[in-house]
Amino acid sequence: MSQPELHPLEISCISVKAKLDGGDEFFFLDCREADEHQLVNITEAALVPMSEIQDRITELQPHQNGEIVIHCHHGGRSLQVATWLHGQGFANVKSMAGGIDQWAMEIDTALTRY
Repeated sequence: MSQPELHPLEISCISVKAKLDGGDEFFFLDCREADEHQLVNITEAALVPMSEIQDRITELQPHQNGEIVIHCHHGGRSLQVATWLHGQGFANVKSMAGGIDQWAMEIDTALTRY
């Protein structure tokens, strides 16, 4: 079975895992809300909820010229955040397709799914 085609601002969970394993330099951002993050999270990802992203954009400025990978629960919010950041001049932003739910199915099956 072939993988579904990704949006230009998306990256697969497998590709993100390969970046982590390879030691690639990128900022991994979890845009879910704090209660979701407390339930389950990917250790390497920093929490900046979508509801706070506009107010906290200065925290992301150091990463403006680097790569940013964003994840949420299923990939919808992270794609919105990636699109918004791209419009703010962040050239290399990607949304992790399928979100932490896909990650829990493909990468780390020990993670809680919700």
